[in-house]
Order: sequence, then structure tokens, then C-alpha cells
Amino acid sequence: MDKLKSLQLETKDEALSYPAVSNSLSADASGSLATTDSNANVQASFTAINPVDVYRAHISKELASLTGLKATEIYPRLQWTQTLDKGDLVLPVPALRIKGKKPNELAAELVEKFPDSDLVEKPVVAGTSIQFWFKPAPLTKLLIPSILKEKAGYGTDARLGLRDPTDPSKGNKRIIIEFSSPNIAKPFHAGHLRSTIIGGFLANVYEAAGWEVIRMNYLGDWGRQFGLLANAFAMYGSEEKLKTDPIGHLYDIYVEINKVSKPEEDGIAEKKKELQEAKATGKDTSDLESQLKDLESKSTNEKARKYFKRMEDGDKEALALWERFRDLSIDKYKKTYARLNIRYDYYSGESQVKPESMEEAAEQLEKTGVSQKSEGAVIVDLTKDPKTKKLGKALVKKRDGSTLYLTRDIGAAVERWRKFQFDQMIYVVASQQDLHLAQLFKILELMGHDDVQKRCQHVNFGMVLGMSTRRGTVKFLDDILKDVGEKMHEVMQRNQAKYEQVEDPAQTADTLGITAVMVQDMTGKRINNYEFSLERMTSFEGDTGPYLQYAHARLCSITRKAGVSPEELASADLSLLAEEKAIDLVRALSQWPDVVQNTLKTLEPVTVLSYLFKMTHMLSSSYDKLKVVGSEPELKKARMALYEAARQVLNNGMKLLGLNPVQR
Repeated sequence: MDKLKSLQLETKDEALSYPAVSNSLSADASGSLATTDSNANVQASFTAINPVDVYRAHISKELASLTGLKATEIYPRLQWTQTLDKGDLVLPVPALRIKGKKPNELAAELVEKFPDSDLVEKPVVAGTSIQFWFKPAPLTKLLIPSILKEKAGYGTDARLGLRDPTDPSKGNKRIIIEFSSPNIAKPFHAGHLRSTIIGGFLANVYEAAGWEVIRMNYLGDWGRQFGLLANAFAMYGSEEKLKTDPIGHLYDIYVEINKVSKPEEDGIAEKKKELQEAKATGKDTSDLESQLKDLESKSTNEKARKYFKRMEDGDKEALALWERFRDLSIDKYKKTYARLNIRYDYYSGESQVKPESMEEAAEQLEKTGVSQKSEGAVIVDLTKDPKTKKLGKALVKKRDGSTLYLTRDIGAAVERWRKFQFDQMIYVVASQQDLHLAQLFKILELMGHDDVQKRCQHVNFGMVLGMSTRRGTVKFLDDILKDVGEKMHEVMQRNQAKYEQVEDPAQTADTLGITAVMVQDMTGKRINNYEFSLERMTSFEGDTGPYLQYAHARLCSITRKAGVSPEELASADLSLLAEEKAIDLVRALSQWPDVVQNTLKTLEPVTVLSYLFKMTHMLSSSYDKLKVVGSEPELKKARMALYEAARQVLNNGMKLLGLNPVQR
């Protein structure tokens, strides 16, 4: 083990000489992490952060002496594998860009010349790649103590968030993640649920990588609908219901007033059609025009428009009522978000964008020639440039001078840049808004806000299909979670023996239900649509949330029954972990830090989830072979150390996803 210790020290000493992590890493067709930049170099991690980096440094050094390349040129080309039958690290030889020899011939030559090593087996040629297999004993003795020591920190690497990895005094990078963003007084629909889950996950991932994360909820809290809502409250509102269930009550009265406004709008539409037909035939339209004007002036929507105009003009009474609606709704949202392990640093919203910011944006658009007037309105015509033709024409101001969602988004982006000086800003918004975000980013660029636009990113996602609650098709988040929790409770009661062992069945069912919803949402790639299925998501079989929770609870149960103290685990003879099942589990656990780093590039929850399911399947198949209770004392300690390391990694992964791991 002297060789291992010297390599650990060597890796630590050389860590700062390795250039920073490249952003050009991506998953190749085989699923392994591949670099697309010939100049990309990866900073060697300290052993405590990623023990596998000891192996990367060792292999890089040996190959450097064989190829004439620098070790720092080889280091980032060593990729982790997603299946253990392909080794622990793989080197695609073409990535070395060594001229004069065919890649398969060069691979064979390097394998032939690779010296005997205390850390890795003799490499294996696989086409134009070289597979490296770690020797089990050194890996086990390095990895398990590292996990048991680092605990929740295992897998994280705060240096990835440094603005300059060679100079920590320059501080950490800052990211704004805007997610969830429901509309007040409207149902918290499936799109908002997906945005909440994905955004919360991304915030956790960036924090694990050392970034300063600003979680922002950009509420739909402004517009004519608030005039409609204020008038509705005057007609149908209840102070008591507003206090007890603000979101539900505001929605109910919004529905009621729409029952009044819809027939009115239908009548106005019919009158407009009648007027057009009369004009087309040359008839006198003065009476029809008078009737239309009368209908419009008396309509519920016109009253709402006038009320909202009062709000825009700063009317204190109008704003006081709107502020009550907003504050009560946010208080309710906070309680619901807490159940999902979601918190926010800022509850922003359309209302918070300053009028002067929007005016400044309008003036800048006009001054730069980006905008133009069209039939009284102001538009940005992106069809003039062949490169942006598909982005169409964007309306930035209505004929009556009122602002639109896009106008407010432009103002908000510039305000945030001035306030936070962020390094990156992510909008977690459904793919239905792809055009809107593309227009926003392009307009910011055309306005001369390159410093803002280049830092903005849209993380999109697909739709949830067939989602409804037992109360009907209105999808309030509380309804969704309550229904899944009740269903989970039913499933738990089917196994009465285990059900009786649970201390608080209702609370456990609620936690399992939330896990079920979140895991079903994360199971596929973000962009994919998926079918909302209560039956499938609440099953303990297959790759589901309850299965993950069961796997964690089982490991906790083994710990309780074994009765091995942390001090005993620390002194375990890890050389006893010689069975194939134990070795493969150790190899899988060693991959966790690389999974976290890869997730920072894919921004896909499924990257983490797939790893956790593979690891828990390995655990499940190992219990019969690697028994703890009833084993000889030293073997018991060694196996318990392995299972505790596995529990820690599973716990870390679940928390990164935003889940609450249960103990039993």
C-alpha cells in the first residue's frame, strides 16, 4: 500500500497544476463521458473528493511516458464506463490525436508496453479503445474509508464552482435558477409541477458543485386577470375562505366570474361578426357599431381592464387588495413547496419588474432599430434575418400602450443582471415556451445585452399526460400530493405485517407518495412526455420511488440489526471483501463522484436516477451472498462497512434528487 499512499500524495500535490474542468464534456454514443475539445483538460480532484482520480493520475502518468504527451493531455480522455463489463475507465485512443499509427494498432502497442501496476490490471484492447480495470484490494481500501469519512460530502466537489480554480480568492460562480412560476388564482398545473421538480434538482446539483445558487420563483402575479379577480372577490368573495384556502378560493371565484364573462365575450364576438358582414355588403353599420361599443363598455372584461389600469397607475386601494391576494398565495405555496424539499431565495414575479425598466427596454429597442410600429402596436420582426426567420414576429407593446409578458421578461433579465451579476441564469420552462424564450434571448442580443444573453439558458421539458385528481381535472399541487399519499397508504396496507412496524404510517405514506411523484417525473429524459400513472408510480416493484425508499430502509434495517459501531466500521479489515458481488459494488460506488460531475453537463435527473437504480439492483442481488447477521465478527464488520458506504451513497443521491430518504 506504500505505492497507493505515494500516489495519493502525488495527486494532491499536482492537483493545482491541472487546468480547470472543461465545459466541452458530453456523453458519447456508448453512454460514457466523452470530450469534444482537444484542448480540454480536467483538474485532478483531491483523493477525498474523488478517489478514482488517483487512478486517473496514475494511468495518465504511465501513458505519458509511452506516448510523449503530457499527463494533463491524457487525463481528461480517461472516461468512466456505465457498465462494469467494459472496465472502470476507458481511453478512446483516437482522442489522443497521435498521428502516424492506426488507432487500433496504437491501442495494442500501448497495452503491450503498459508497465505492471499496483493499482490496475493489465489493460485490455477493445477496438480502438483501451479498457482499464482497477485492482480490487487497493480500490476498496481507498474508497470505503473515504465514503465513511466524507459522508454527505462524498461525490461533491466545491472547486467546480470556483470562478478561477487556481485562485479561490476570486470567489464562486453565481447562478439564478428560475423555476415553478405558477400563476396566482390558477391551478398549479402539470407543467408547473415538472418545473418545480426539475428546478429544485438543478439547484441541488449546482450547489454540490460549489456554485452560489439563487432560487427564484417568477410568479404570474400581474395582468388583466387581477382586475377580473378583484371584481370577482367583490361579488363572490369570502374573507374566511380567503384566509383558510387562498389559492383554492381565488380559483373558485375566478371560475365564477368567467361564467359571467364568457357569454358576454361570445355576444361581443357575434356582434363583431355581424358588423363585418354588414360592412362587406355595404349596409349602414352605425347602429351595430353603437351596440358593440355598448356591449364592450359594460362587459366584465372591460371592468377588469379598468381595475387593472388603476393598479398600473398606483391606486393604493387596488394595490392593497392585489398585495393581499399575492402574500396569502405565497404563504400557501411555501408550505406546499416545503413538502417537496423546495425553498426559494426570491419570490419575484411580473409585478416586480419596474415600469422604468420596461420603458428603458422600449426606448432601447426603438433607438437600436430593433422594434417597429405596426398598426399602433410595437413589434420586433425577426423574420428579416434568414438566421432568425423561424422566430417570427414578437409583440412587445399593445396598441393601448400596455406591456406584455415578453416586455416584462426583457426588463426582468436586465434588472437581474444589474442586481446579481450572475455567471449563468437558467429558465426551467416547458418546451411549449421554446419560441418565447428563443425570442427573448435573441431580442436581448439585438438590444446590445450580449453580457446578459450569453449567460441565459432555457432548460425545457415535455408534458405530463393523463394527469387528474380524484376531485376532477383541476390540478392543484396539494390535491395531487394528497391523492398519491392516499394511494400509497392503500398500497402499504396490503402488507399488514410490515405496515404494523411503521411508526407513523400516514407521514410515511405522504413521504413515499411525494417520492413516487418526483421519481416518475425524473425517470425519462426531461424533453420526453410521460403518462401520469398512480398505479405504476406507487408500486414497490420496478424502478419506482417507493422501490428506492425500500432499498434505503432495508440498508438502515441491516445497520440496526448488526449493531456495529462507527468505530468498529473504521477498523474493519476490508481485505475480507473478496467476493465478486462485493468487488462490483465497490466499483459501482466509486463512480458516484463522476455521475455528479456528468449530471452538471447533462442537467438530466435521469443521469442520477439511472445510477441509483443500477446500484440498488446490485445491492438487492448481493444480500444472499454477503450476509451480515450471523457472519464471523471480522467479516461482519467488513460487510457492514460496505453496506454503510452503499447506504451513504444512496442517501446522497436521493437528497440530490430532492427526496427525503426514510429509515424504515
